[in-house]
Amino acid sequence: MAAIPLDIVRDIAGLDNAESPRRPNVHISLNIRGLSQSSTLAINERSAQLARAGHKVYRMGLGQSPFPVPDAVVDALKANAHRKDYLPVRGLDALRETVAAYHRNAQGIECSAEDVLIGPGSKELLFILQLCFYGDLLVPSPSWVSYAPQAAIAGRQHRWIDTRREDGWRLTPAALAAACCDDPDRPRILILNYPSNPLGVTYDADQLQALAAVARRYGLVVLSDEIYGELHHAGEHLSIARWYPEGTIISGGLSKWAGAGGWRLGTFLFPPELRGVLDAMAVVASESFTSVSAPIQHAAIAAFEAGADIQDYLRRSRRVLRQIGPAIAERLRAAGCRLDDPEGGFYLFPDLSALRERLAARGIHDARLLCERLLEDTGVAVLPGSDFGRSPAELSLRLAYVNFDGAAALTGAAALDETSRADAGFIGEYCADSIAGVERMARWFEAL
Repeated sequence: MAAIPLDIVRDIAGLDNAESPRRPNVHISLNIRGLSQSSTLAINERSAQLARAGHKVYRMGLGQSPFPVPDAVVDALKANAHRKDYLPVRGLDALRETVAAYHRNAQGIECSAEDVLIGPGSKELLFILQLCFYGDLLVPSPSWVSYAPQAAIAGRQHRWIDTRREDGWRLTPAALAAACCDDPDRPRILILNYPSNPLGVTYDADQLQALAAVARRYGLVVLSDEIYGELHHAGEHLSIARWYPEGTIISGGLSKWAGAGGWRLGTFLFPPELRGVLDAMAVVASESFTSVSAPIQHAAIAAFEAGADIQDYLRRSRRVLRQIGPAIAERLRAAGCRLDDPEGGFYLFPDLSALRERLAARGIHDARLLCERLLEDTGVAVLPGSDFGRSPAELSLRLAYVNFDGAAALTGAAALDETSRADAGFIGEYCADSIAGVERMARWFEAL
């Protein structure tokens, strides 16, 4: 494959400053200086533009589910397409009841429809939470790209809490306590996302219980972002709300486990102790998005009812991800990367520090330039760890292994054993583009 010319990469990435347009004769003042477009969305647009220009691009930047929306949910959307009325700001009553029942059944959490808020994606709900809650945001590093920028837009302080590769990049109770002990009474929200974007790791019961004890000691509000919970590869996701129910808001939605990212439906589940936060967010919602699309809310009931067809869909999704994730991790380890097998979701976070000297000999000293060179030389689009809160000098990458035909893979997964892994025949047939992209990356690393 011919290399992608660097000037094209730089032009699409906005790295070269074009001649500034004529300044309009109006007064403009912006309050988002220093921020740019979300990097996950930007890499998707850059990849699409390169593909339209005729270049082969292995699109592993945007973390969009490869799986189709379940048939039952699509059918429900069709059946409700005629719905045109505004719905209640907090969400359709029947949907809120179904979401509460879903959490009761999945995690044993006592809750009701009154504890649920429906929004146009969990991303929007998180932003409104920060508008309403006057306090700091604690964000483990690395974390999803939008947590910290949202805090900046909302005028809130955020603090990164560094994690270590030796701990699997997980937040430890000691690190959390260290971030709170200097001002123990300060209002704070802790973001805890697991299975993790960008890491693919999760937490077990002992780890969650220990974090819950620290959160309770300092009176933290925990925003438990469990959007990938149903994609725990063993189907054993646990919510920290089991151990810290009074202070945990559970964030979910349809985008990841139901393949419906573009539908824009998110859910927040609040404990009764935080009802005031829910009420405040509903006020902001009434003055901003009003309500989520009526047909989509009606259709979402079919997803959260989690019937036998949805459960089969989830089992097959997990089988596929259990196949491809470890296979990719193994190939990257063989090429000199440091990373563990994923435990949930569809992400990996390779650490290339062992290749630092060889990369430096090629003039590559940070992860962003590394991503540019990978895109130029191999056509593989990935994101630098610096977009997720890591140091620019750290040679880490976020890779989303989603560039395969999810519908075909779900069909093929019917023949897989529930616990089978590394079925080369399945991976080669259904995940070939992902494997080809990773192979190009691995060979590039090995040729340094």
